[in-house]
Amino acid sequence: MTPRLISPADAVESLRRMVHRKWAAAVCADLGVGDPVTFSVPLRPGVSTGSAVARIGPAPWHEWYMRWREFADRHPAGVVIVRKPMSVQGVTNDYPTTLVVDLDAAVALVSGTEPPTVDVARARALASSLRSTGAVLTPATVRAAYRLGADDTEVLLSAVTWLRRHPDAGAWTARQLPVPGMHTKWLDTHGALLRDVAGRDVRDEVRSRPAVLHLTYVDPDHAASGRRRHDAWTTGDTHDIAYQPRIVLVVENRDSRLWFPPVRDTIVVEGGGHAAAALLANVPWIHAADHVVYWGDIDADGYAILDRFRAALAEPAPDEAPPKPVASILMDAGDLHRYAQHGVNHDKAGRPIKSSSVPLSHLTEAEATAYDTIATAGPTPFRRIEQEVIPLAHAATRLLDVSHEISSHDPSSDHITQ
Repeated sequence: MTPRLISPADAVESLRRMVHRKWAAAVCADLGVGDPVTFSVPLRPGVSTGSAVARIGPAPWHEWYMRWREFADRHPAGVVIVRKPMSVQGVTNDYPTTLVVDLDAAVALVSGTEPPTVDVARARALASSLRSTGAVLTPATVRAAYRLGADDTEVLLSAVTWLRRHPDAGAWTARQLPVPGMHTKWLDTHGALLRDVAGRDVRDEVRSRPAVLHLTYVDPDHAASGRRRHDAWTTGDTHDIAYQPRIVLVVENRDSRLWFPPVRDTIVVEGGGHAAAALLANVPWIHAADHVVYWGDIDADGYAILDRFRAALAEPAPDEAPPKPVASILMDAGDLHRYAQHGVNHDKAGRPIKSSSVPLSHLTEAEATAYDTIATAGPTPFRRIEQEVIPLAHAATRLLDVSHEISSHDPSSDHITQ
């Protein structure tokens, strides 16, 4: 070990890092959960003999010793400076060897230079409240709950209390739970924390909503019949769609669905983001279509949705229908360059769009090239081309091209016309 002398300032900085890592465990330990937590800093690692002091030099040693004498005269309660005897130049004395403090003393020390990492009183009150509701008290749950605002903290405590009184939440949907103060979308953001604190995942217990798909019939013969152009299909209902499509195009943008040009034997479905992949994969008439095609934004989310959609349709359907391949349109590397003038780097709130390192294993080579270009952590001209800026006529043409290309490999496929 390299001989070192740790100054009071360096020791306080070490304590700051320890408080950040260990405050939640210390708060739990104060309530009898887990082992006791202390904060200790070695003050002269590798310096246990007079010869080690000689190598450091008498001047640095004297300066270090005087600084700790000054510190000892003004340190707050709860601070212990452990001393051990050592002979220096033939004189044996007790010299500081370890700084040992509890959580309160550690926070008091580090507060002298910067705002403390944690409000210990608030953290203890929160942990005590969690424990009183019967919550699972761990350093991780205390730390996560501490990050909540005051209103969300009250909802969390109410939710744990409510769940303890209701062992079965199957009579409600996730947005119907009658937890005091809980708004309908609270679980969307805080469901994982509630699971960890309550010891059960209410999201798995609540009643599931049936899948509702919004769709547009774009077959020209259907349009000429005067029947409705826009429709909705609900899982488990007795409603039938107007015709069985040969092509199903899934889009993410509502305008792209509502105004899509006529394409024979086609239905355009509004997707719904990441959560929709599994729902769409279980719709019988989508599985029964000759061609399933996806068109989304050219951005990290768009490719992640495509990847998840492909993975979902690659599994056999509940009715034992075989896996279904999914093509894409306007999402490859060529499209990235063709529509580059529409590329943006900020979202609708003006925030920079972040990169993504998520591996996507179900993309084609051309799609993967485009994804890597816009999602890279390095420099890139832009990170998003939104679907709605691409002319719908281009999308209709590309859809027909893809359908013809797929059909050319299947002799039984009829000719598809616009």
